[in-house]
Amino acid sequence: MAKYLLLKHYRGAPEAVNCVPMDQWAPDEVKAHVQYMNDFAARLEKTGEFVDAQALSVEGAWVRYDGEGRPPVTDGPFAETKDLIAGWMVIDVETYERAVELAGELSAAPGADGKPIHEWLEVRPFYGVRPTGTE
Repeated sequence: MAKYLLLKHYRGAPEAVNCVPMDQWAPDEVKAHVQYMNDFAARLEKTGEFVDAQALSVEGAWVRYDGEGRPPVTDGPFAETKDLIAGWMVIDVETYERAVELAGELSAAPGADGKPIHEWLEVRPFYGVRPTGTE
């Protein structure tokens, strides 16, 4: 088994087919999206492939070390993660192909008008773990 991160982006990835931002969805559309995600995770729990999933708040800051005895520096000249990363799911699967298959299913989560988002998901193996299958 190899662990993979399925990373959901707000922006920075290629544009989704149904790319209406979530803050413009009706409450029932948001509810349907979250339910899809929960149902997807529950199904993977039953197969033993689910590890973790989290949605991220828009609050956050960049922080870095600025030298001994100095306070950490916050923010910076870079795009903030809160503007880029919406959340993630960690899966533990037999092959890279299975990770891609599951990412494809997750990409079909409903969005505006109840239609699939067709969002791009970044699929990344955990560092130090050799994925099986073809990559």
